[in-house]
Amino acid sequence: MIAAFPYPTLFGDITLRVVSVGVDGDELPYQRISQAARTVALHQAGRDGWENAVLRVKVTVPDSELVEGPWTDVVFIAVLSEKATNARTTAVLRRTPGGGVEGTIELDRARHVGRVTLDVSVVATVDGVAGRLIGSAKDQWYVDLRASTPERGQEIDIVETDFGAGKHEWLRAYRESAWIVDTTGDMPTVYLNTGAVEGLVELLHGRGGTASERAVRDLTHSMIAQDAWTAMFHSAAGTLDADEDGTPIMPGGWRESVLRSMLPHVLPDLQPVDALQEILRRREKGYGWAELQTGVQFAAGRRSRNGRNLTTAVRSLGAAQETGGAR
Repeated sequence: MIAAFPYPTLFGDITLRVVSVGVDGDELPYQRISQAARTVALHQAGRDGWENAVLRVKVTVPDSELVEGPWTDVVFIAVLSEKATNARTTAVLRRTPGGGVEGTIELDRARHVGRVTLDVSVVATVDGVAGRLIGSAKDQWYVDLRASTPERGQEIDIVETDFGAGKHEWLRAYRESAWIVDTTGDMPTVYLNTGAVEGLVELLHGRGGTASERAVRDLTHSMIAQDAWTAMFHSAAGTLDADEDGTPIMPGGWRESVLRSMLPHVLPDLQPVDALQEILRRREKGYGWAELQTGVQFAAGRRSRNGRNLTTAVRSLGAAQETGGAR
């Protein structure tokens, strides 16, 4: 979704690049930084007890547009944020003689638990109003505290929040749902409703327990995973496009990975290119889309292993009932 602003904003692209990372004063090995994946991996930074990371960033901006545009007091701000902890850190970047923008921003490990987003915002005074957002980076970066290699892969963000009383107002319409999958962002997000099912979060975070407790936990994980795979497939299929010749264009990022992993089970009789073409045909012509859902359900269930976990849960329940009857 592209936001509309009631005032002029930058048209040109703003690009962000992490050029180096210092961890407790020492340089992070460059192989832990992937320019292609726009990700920094800090899980194995060379020491287990690190506390602080300093990211040095460079930003390319549409310089002539900034000079000629109807704004003043332009400020460039780097922003580190994480949904899971609601943590947010900002740092003002400086202009360089060559027309670029650069600076550093610090990441405090104690404030984060998993995947941190790095973005850049450009704010200025427009029409006499200070602090207006006039641009942001075309592509965000990610700082992963759990990854040992800088890959974006299939990771899904998990956010625990009370749908009825949390800060995400759009979730209040779903306050009775145990979880919701959001695929509109750069990475899929599963929102767990801490206010819907008592003990849900504790169950999912639990370890060990009785056979029945483990079975219920694994089955719940599978249910969430199946919903996530289904939502991700529909998001990926919805963004599928074709070139001038009608040849399907595979979407990038996680959507490509989802299609490549699920299509062989959604349309098992077709080669990947033919399967993409069939998805386009059904979506645009409006026929056969309902029939496709059986394949999507099967593929999502296979990826989430819900059949195996359901079998385990049923067996565990039967064993518990037999034990109770023997008493």
